[in-house]
Amino acid sequence: MTLRKRWRDLDRGTVGQAPERYGYYELGTDGDVVDRGVGVLRDELKEALAYGRADQVRWETATSKAHADRLLADHE
Repeated sequence: MTLRKRWRDLDRGTVGQAPERYGYYELGTDGDVVDRGVGVLRDELKEALAYGRADQVRWETATSKAHADRLLADHE
């Protein structure tokens, strides 16, 4: 199951708006999920942008790493 949130362009502006909190994220291309993960959202998205892993992103914030891991498990 994927997140039911709108896709955002994965660019510097979006990365700058990402919270410095743990969360679950999905990376996409043409509306299809190509990768997913957990971590501190801004850091993870900086890396994804630098390596050109996708064109789009959406995320859900979490209260802790354990919570982010549960979100990942719920969406796999």
